[in-house]
Amino acid sequence: MASSDHGHREEEGVTPTALTEETGETDEVAWLDPAEKEAWTGLISLALLLPGRLETPLQREAGLTLFEYLVLSHVSEAPERRLRMGELAHLANGSLSRLSNVARRFEQRGWLTRSPDPEDGRFTVAELTDAGFAVVEAAAPVHLRSVRKLVLDPLTAADQRALARLAAKLRTRPSDLA
Repeated sequence: MASSDHGHREEEGVTPTALTEETGETDEVAWLDPAEKEAWTGLISLALLLPGRLETPLQREAGLTLFEYLVLSHVSEAPERRLRMGELAHLANGSLSRLSNVARRFEQRGWLTRSPDPEDGRFTVAELTDAGFAVVEAAAPVHLRSVRKLVLDPLTAADQRALARLAAKLRTRPSDLA
């Protein structure tokens, strides 16, 4: 329901409701007030806009998607340039399936190797090769210029701390929907 309908429905004394999937019963819907709507639309706009804006220069100058860059970058920063695939998928914010497809392409290019984890063979470890490290090293300045221009430079130091605090709070909040 559009927010303009919200006030009209309240004036009529109608309580917005929705069916829950689990019980089929109705629950009162907590419609967004103007401040909440502004916060939500601002966040979702950034979430949808930023990845494309960060990816365009990477693709143009380094031939990498944002996800591919994040994969290479996270492995490059890990001890001995090695990470378990599950941890890497989490850090790069992608599924294991998506990561496996990227890892296969990187292996074909000689940028990455995968092998059983010597500490626990149930896990697979991704290791960045010297060639892969050279790729991420060349792409990093492209990515960092975009991050600074699009995210960090427009913010004050206090804004950056607030953004980090808010991101951590939203990222680590247990999902009530899962």
